[in-house]
Amino acid sequence: MEQTITTSVNDLAQAFSIAFRQEFQPLKQELQILAANSTSQHLDNGTGTSRIACEGDSMANIKRKYTINGESVWIQGKSEQDILEKACALMGAQTRPAPAAKHNFRAYALDWFKNFSLPNVEQVTAITYKRELDLHIFPAFGKMNIEDITLSDVQALFNRKGAKKESLMKTRTVLNQIFRKAIDDDLMRKNPLQAFSFRLTGEASDTTQPYSVEEMRLMVERIGRLTNPNDIAYLAVATMQPLRLEETLGLQWQDVDCQAMALHIRRAVTHPDRNAPIVKETKTQEKRDVALTKTTLHYLGSILQGAPTDFVVGGKVPFSYTQVRRMCQRIARQIDFPGKITPQRFRTTVLTDIYDQTRDIKLTQAAAGHKTADMTLKHYVKCRQINQASASAIDAIYGNEN
Repeated sequence: MEQTITTSVNDLAQAFSIAFRQEFQPLKQELQILAANSTSQHLDNGTGTSRIACEGDSMANIKRKYTINGESVWIQGKSEQDILEKACALMGAQTRPAPAAKHNFRAYALDWFKNFSLPNVEQVTAITYKRELDLHIFPAFGKMNIEDITLSDVQALFNRKGAKKESLMKTRTVLNQIFRKAIDDDLMRKNPLQAFSFRLTGEASDTTQPYSVEEMRLMVERIGRLTNPNDIAYLAVATMQPLRLEETLGLQWQDVDCQAMALHIRRAVTHPDRNAPIVKETKTQEKRDVALTKTTLHYLGSILQGAPTDFVVGGKVPFSYTQVRRMCQRIARQIDFPGKITPQRFRTTVLTDIYDQTRDIKLTQAAAGHKTADMTLKHYVKCRQINQASASAIDAIYGNEN
């Protein structure tokens, strides 16, 4: 009897459940549609639609659909406050200005070179700047953005092993101009090269040693052995006058003043690209008249002179770097010189002997074409003998001849 009653109750419960679902399922669907079409929520720059979490959703979550800046997004949260905070954060992210675009260093530096450097410097200087960019600066910073370059990056460039201080200073000259422009363009706040912590050291440049008096005498005595007019003219000028190599190559026959016994230094020939000689006027302080020795005049008179605007060494066209190197090798062979003919050593040697013989630093400075006597003493005058005058003065006061 009890079993029969229980079975009847279970059957009744099952039947009631089926009837309930059939009766209220349409109502549930209507509620879902109503929730999806409920009144929009208005924000400053978007609208939102509520969605009640139903079957299959966690009852602890709320979903709302918002239109923000023309895009529809669903935001889910555990409370109204959570939904609001997420919506505000999303609207703030979309309205926040995009970060400024950065600038590739290589492209920026080439623009500086093209528009600010190249039109305003001499051709030789421009070639030097471009070489610094290609050899040292671009390998270090070419793939970086200029905004991302730090003091540590710059210091690493100047810490390169084996670099001469003179070379590092050339690199700094170019890089400093690029950084200064970047500051003008508001791409950098500070110039790393002006930082207190920045250091530029580098190795000292090799000192140019003068030829000995005996070596100079041998070269002068054997000029007559030379057969090439260019070789004769070069050695006669280089061994007797304190000229730079580029000044010797820049001499034209109109600069040889036999009446005043002078060489008028007005132009120079440089080789920034090795075999492409460039003729330029000398700097203002380097324009000068250098006394012409009788020995030089004698040998210049022994060769056929060209037109006034022809070069003393080279003729119609000045010598290239390769031609100078081959000429020096040829001269050394023909005069049986035991060492190497090095153009840079002639100027140092002649200035050293001018000072040694005259003890007049102002005279030596004028012959060198230097702005200051300090430059002449520091870089070119290598005294061959110790001046005993100071020792003699002390001997006269304190000395005991016994």
